[in-house]
Amino acid sequence: MEGHNLAASPTYKLSTTPEGIVDSLLDHFNSRDMETMLGFYEDDAVVISTRGEPRRGKIAIARELQQSFGFGLPMEIVARNIYSTDNLASLVLHWKIAGTGNNGEKVNITGTSSDYAKKGPDGYWRYWFGNPFGVQVRSLF
Repeated sequence: MEGHNLAASPTYKLSTTPEGIVDSLLDHFNSRDMETMLGFYEDDAVVISTRGEPRRGKIAIARELQQSFGFGLPMEIVARNIYSTDNLASLVLHWKIAGTGNNGEKVNITGTSSDYAKKGPDGYWRYWFGNPFGVQVRSLF
């Protein structure tokens, strides 16, 4: 997805197009820097935890990201669908984190997410709702 009008700063890139959101997500996550990653989210963003519980705001999101960052491995993404209107984008992404983690153990985590991003008043797209295991059926009990 090279060449999709990404805004650069010393610590992160945000996209000005829906098509560039995935590259932006990868830049942020693969920095493995929590502050950089949190810059990818709206201030009041929601992430659904691995247990299916909503976590709102950057502090709660940081807690959810700690485990993934702890592996010390990059994320790979295949975009399945990206649909957008003027200021809202729906993304279905197949992702994986695989390899030998920082502790020497093999890691192979995959998921298909169901996410939403919003275009802010500054013209940049940020995650507003992330559901990394969005298509996984969770028990109600």
